Amino acid sequence: MKVIVFGATGMVGQGVLRECLRDPGVERVLVVGRSPTGQHHAKLEELLHDNFLDYSAIESRLSGYDACFFCLGVTSVGLTEERYRQLTYDITMAAATTLAKLNPQMVFVYVTGRGTDSTEQGRLMWARVKGKTENDLLKLPFKAAYMFRPAGIQPLHGVRSKTAWYEAAYTVAAPLLALLNKVAPNYMTTTEQVGRAMIAVARDGYPKPILESGDINRL
Repeated sequence: MKVIVFGATGMVGQGVLRECLRDPGVERVLVVGRSPTGQHHAKLEELLHDNFLDYSAIESRLSGYDACFFCLGVTSVGLTEERYRQLTYDITMAAATTLAKLNPQMVFVYVTGRGTDSTEQGRLMWARVKGKTENDLLKLPFKAAYMFRPAGIQPLHGVRSKTAWYEAAYTVAAPLLALLNKVAPNYMTTTEQVGRAMIAVARDGYPKPILESGDINRL
């Protein structure tokens, strides 16, 4: 299986990239991002790209892949709905539309979050935007698309958040997060489990397109 990873320098993306590189069934990994990951591996290729709204200049490099793991995301804190939509919906759909055209047999996996609003009508701005993103991704002509909605995520194996106060919180709460992952699997998962679950749905599918933490952990 050949996969593309977006957002490989973020917390979730770091974990997903790690599992892709470790999985013997993944033969090639293309990371698309604005900055290098700093990793070196025989099956890893990195493609630096600045404009996440236009892929015309690199389309020839994006064909021939079986799956895309889209892990890009920003917090909605301090952002207007218009700006959050640009950074969430517009960027995701630009990549997905391009990939669906180039790889119609691709499986597309998108990371959203628990509480995403599929009705697009709810009170929470971020949940509405994420809901529309999910809904429109599911309409694209991929072989299959899956929406991952984890609640809490425990970073493992040296994975770090790029947001300083997130990283500080994860460090302090590490023992509690580990406990919650054992006793509350419907509300907690890990970066390792997210990565392994993405590979599993890309390879074998899943009975439903939206996966919560419990589904991720079962996979």
